Amino acid sequence: MNDRLPNYRSLLIVVSSLMLFSMLAPAAPAAENDTADKYLNETPAEKAARLDWWTDARFGMFIHWGPVSLKGTEIGWSRGTQIPREEYDNLYKSFNPEKFSAQDWVSTAKAAGMKYIVLTTKHHDGFCLWDSHATDYDIMNTPFGRDVVAELAAECKKQGIRFCAYYSIADWYQPDYNTWNTHGGPGYELPAGQKPSMDRYFEYMKTQLAELVNNYGPIGLFWFDGEWEKPWTTEYGTALYKHCRSLQPDIIINNRVSKGRHGMAGTTKQTVHNPGDYDTPEQQIGGFNTERPWETCMTICRQWAWKPDDNMKSLKQCLQTLIYVVGGDGNFLFNVGPMPDGRIEPRQVDRLREMGDWLDKYGEGIYQAHGGPFKPGKWGASTHKDNSIYLYVMNWPTSSELALPPIPAKIENATLLTPGSDLAWSQSADRITLSLPDSQQDPVATIVELTLNTNTANLKPVDVPSLSVAHDKPAEASNVYKNQTAQYGPAKAFDDDDATRWATDAGTSSAWLAVDLQEPTKISKALIKEAYPGRVKKFQLQYKQGGTWQTFHQGTTLPAETEITFEPVNAQHIRLNILNAAEGPTIYEFQLMK
Repeated sequence: MNDRLPNYRSLLIVVSSLMLFSMLAPAAPAAENDTADKYLNETPAEKAARLDWWTDARFGMFIHWGPVSLKGTEIGWSRGTQIPREEYDNLYKSFNPEKFSAQDWVSTAKAAGMKYIVLTTKHHDGFCLWDSHATDYDIMNTPFGRDVVAELAAECKKQGIRFCAYYSIADWYQPDYNTWNTHGGPGYELPAGQKPSMDRYFEYMKTQLAELVNNYGPIGLFWFDGEWEKPWTTEYGTALYKHCRSLQPDIIINNRVSKGRHGMAGTTKQTVHNPGDYDTPEQQIGGFNTERPWETCMTICRQWAWKPDDNMKSLKQCLQTLIYVVGGDGNFLFNVGPMPDGRIEPRQVDRLREMGDWLDKYGEGIYQAHGGPFKPGKWGASTHKDNSIYLYVMNWPTSSELALPPIPAKIENATLLTPGSDLAWSQSADRITLSLPDSQQDPVATIVELTLNTNTANLKPVDVPSLSVAHDKPAEASNVYKNQTAQYGPAKAFDDDDATRWATDAGTSSAWLAVDLQEPTKISKALIKEAYPGRVKKFQLQYKQGGTWQTFHQGTTLPAETEITFEPVNAQHIRLNILNAAEGPTIYEFQLMK
């Protein structure tokens, strides 16, 4: 077992020689450049065909795993913070996950109804889960000594699941990349007289990505990450995209290959050239978008890597998230972090199997389906394919009657797919009406299939009137992040869009968010969605009476989504008063219902 990386040092010599040769060699023929550039100039039809399997799949498994599971802290991010750099970098010497079974992992994904798996082949900590000839900091130099990528890729092929690879651009272990000593600094020193070189690190990346494609391919997609740090540029991103497509022309590549991502929202800035194929909302449901492919990545617990006794999402949360994502025309990449012994935690396996049981019954509206035409909202979401629209009603009005906007097609039939028999429906020129007794409304989602007299592909997306009486009403707040009202102003918490948010300055420990309902309105329920759950430690709900704020509800921490029911309040002005926050509060939605 080697403490340092002789293979990487040998690679440095080879790469340096190649770089010198490239300076002396004649320019590449135009035909080669044309071949590379064609990947940037696909027609919409060509791109759609390449992404077809992925958009049909809709549901995949994300796996974050490595030696850090021995500590139960976050992968990459705990290096040099919770765990001293030297200790973190040597965890691999004790990593021996003897209960790892690629068959079990893939079988679990398949039982969950997932169609592809994305494995962290290399995270920001630089540790590689395959037998890489570019470094010795890999799985083969652990006591385990087995090629995890090889076994998982083979098992995916055997069971009919697409194998995909996460690969971090950021590499805090490599001295050619980590030149500013972040997260504890690089894991070793370059040879005497050798200066760090981002170009040399780029060649290191290209070598490793070629190993993954050539030795374990075909790879369904490359899921890049860590592109936000300063050494990475749009030029490197474009070159990396071309390189990966040249290795495997049909591979799919996310937008984190280059610059231009809007933070955790994951959308791609229009002002930056980014060749990535799809957007990547993180730990949040992306906004409805049928023009640009997207995929929400989210954890089944709170941490990406395994953590003992981590809070796990309920089955209802898991399924409703899947529905909202697909209803927004996105994919759902759901993460598990296997334990140090190599097993996926049994309770997580059970939760995934429960999701699979639901999909066995109701997956026809998920797989190979598209979001819409009725846009997601508090009411629920819809999907469509062929001549069918699938409605997933998660919140019925108090009257148990749901009104949807009209569509330019005739409904031939409405079928209740979840248990029940008393669905009533009607269609008129100005609305579609559905009603169902409370006792037959499903606790996760009541599913109704509308069969039309035409193909649903011809229908344009339509907004569903909000159930929140605060929707798009005038709002104000005590603080807005860097005074960026257009992006983070109080109105963003009342727009029924989970892709936008009201945010406050870093370090803000108290703040308020108020809305003017424009007339006295009776409310009895509030829904609060916190962008970073756990920041808010104490809050009040208040209404204004005679110029004074009166408190009608008090609470402590806010999970990702908090629904509060209270005695009816009749008021025009309502306020969320945050009394204590560990960090600047930021709220996706503050909805008020009658």
